[in-house]
Amino acid sequence: MTSKDQAELLRAKLNLETSRMPWKELLRYFAGGVVIAVSDDLDLIEVAACIANDDKDVVAQWMAESRVGKVSDAQAATWLEMDASLWAVVVKPWILVQLRAS
Repeated sequence: MTSKDQAELLRAKLNLETSRMPWKELLRYFAGGVVIAVSDDLDLIEVAACIANDDKDVVAQWMAESRVGKVSDAQAATWLEMDASLWAVVVKPWILVQLRAS
C-alpha cells in the first residue's frame, strides 16, 4: 500500500467517525482540556489527518493563525448559550470540533 493509499484510507476512516454533537454533550471533555476548535475555513478531516499524522509544521501554522486551538472559556459559554451543534471527530487524545455556518 502506498503512502497516498494510506492517507486516503485515514481520511475515509476519519470521515466515517465524524458526527454532529450538541456542545452540552462535549462539556466534560472541554473541562478535561481535550477539545480543540477548528476554524470553519478549514476542512475538519484535513486537520484531523494532519494531527493523526503528527504534521507539526502545518498544525503549528494553523495554531499561529488562531485557526486551530483549545476552546476558550468564552467560546464554550457562547456555544452553550446558543445550544450549538458542532461537527466532531476524535483523534486521541483530542476531540476536534467545528461550528459550520448552515
